[in-house]
Amino acid sequence: MKNVALITGASSGIGKELAYIHAKTAGDLVLVARSKDKLETLKTDLESNYGVQVMCIIKDLTHSNAAKEVYDEVEQTQVKIDYLINNAGFGGHGKFHERPWEKDLAMINLNITALTALTRLFLPEMVKRNSGKILNVSSTASFMPGPLQAVYFATKAYVTYFSNALAEELHDTQVTVTNLMPGATATEFAKTSGMDKTSLFEKTVTASSVAEDGYRGMLEGKLDVISGLTPSQKLMMKMIPFTPKRVLLKQVRQMQEIR
Repeated sequence: MKNVALITGASSGIGKELAYIHAKTAGDLVLVARSKDKLETLKTDLESNYGVQVMCIIKDLTHSNAAKEVYDEVEQTQVKIDYLINNAGFGGHGKFHERPWEKDLAMINLNITALTALTRLFLPEMVKRNSGKILNVSSTASFMPGPLQAVYFATKAYVTYFSNALAEELHDTQVTVTNLMPGATATEFAKTSGMDKTSLFEKTVTASSVAEDGYRGMLEGKLDVISGLTPSQKLMMKMIPFTPKRVLLKQVRQMQEIR
């Protein structure tokens, strides 16, 4: 396999679109997700339409050892990962003290632990050969606290700061780390998190446009890529540093209340 991208959460949404974008460059793929049927269908489509090689790893990354198991499977095939794309993640709506702890723990395991572990496992080889790119999918949620999505917003803040710190640690190498921060995007995320019933998701952008922005930014070695914001959302982001925190918290809570 050549010019290989490993993409987590590849069976739908932004991850799936990233797989198509990479395949169009004639790059091979390692796709990771829970859904065997969706991954196998995607594999068949990519291989038949773009002539690339696709390896599927069926794995639930919310499980504690899953990241290491993914790494071990890749190592056994002696495939070199050129692009690591940590896309898998999910959210959840509701007051923290009322939400099932198991769901929030799984969210932390996927959004933070799996992403961090995969980066730690694949990064040393990239540094050793002095080449490679990492794209971590965060969110514009990482700019602020998120009442009614407290854990999700906090996990994405972690991804943003972790990614930015790594990028600076690697400043004297040819390895880059890009942090993708999408706004409200038309994916399964909105339905699974319950956010499709809030004003925050009244206007969304396509997963393909976000994936294009992220992939281009990764190739260019950009530090941060913000994608998919409406003009009003862009204005809000610019005003965050100047908005009193209690006012900001109230605004975010109101945007996330079920209509």
